[in-house]
Order: sequence, then structure tokens, then C-alpha cells
Amino acid sequence: MEKQPKLILFVCVGNSCRSQMAEGFGNYYGQGEVVAFSAGTAPTGKVHPLAIEAMREVGIDISHHTSKGVWEFDITQFDAVVSLCDARTDELCPATYMGIQEHWNIPDPVGLPMEEFRRVRAMIEERVKALVERLRREE
Repeated sequence: MEKQPKLILFVCVGNSCRSQMAEGFGNYYGQGEVVAFSAGTAPTGKVHPLAIEAMREVGIDISHHTSKGVWEFDITQFDAVVSLCDARTDELCPATYMGIQEHWNIPDPVGLPMEEFRRVRAMIEERVKALVERLRREE
């Protein structure tokens, strides 16, 4: 029987920056063995241009991604559900009511300069890489 890929859902509020970058890294590092998706509790309807640019700088194209709502997914189907909210957005954070398996306190770069998007990108990449490796080891 063919081994099914592990599934990750990255969730934040707007699904325009942090969760989109995490989805990009998850699929890049997962190489089909781990498949990532992203969603938001209040999706903005678009992926932030600076998030697209930040990911392009490291060779990952997320320009085709779309901003989606958490209600579009059955979260019980995922092997991992990760919230990427920070104190600034905690009142809207899905971690408070979705039974999130992991909560990563990642700052929201919206409204900040490109350097902040790069800093957030590095934080996300490190954590996503570790999560993908952990899921690969699970049977």
C-alpha cells in the first residue's frame, strides 16, 4: 500500500503572510512526503506582495497561492495544525478555539519594512524544517 503524505495546516488571521510562507516552506521541504496548506480566520483575499517577494528571494514561488478561510478545510484530516499568531493578533487567533496542536508566536510583518518580512521568513523556515523532519520520522 502506498504511503500517504503527512498533512500540515498553517493557520493565522489574514492568510496573507506568515501562513503563506509556512505553506511554501512546508511543500518545499516536504517534497511530497509532507504536504502543506494554509488558511486564516479572517482571510484578506490576497497574498501580501512582500511575502511573495521574500519567498522569491529564497527560490520559492508562492505567487500562485490564494488567501483561504479555515472553514474551507476539515482540520481533523491534518497530521499537524499550526497557528502562527502573535500577541498583536491573539484576539483573532485560531489557537484559542480550534484545538491547535502547536502555537508558534511569530510576529506579523504587515505594515513593516521588507527587512521584517525577511526576519519572519527565517523564523518560519527554521520551525517548518524541524516540523517536516519530525513528521517524516513518524510512522
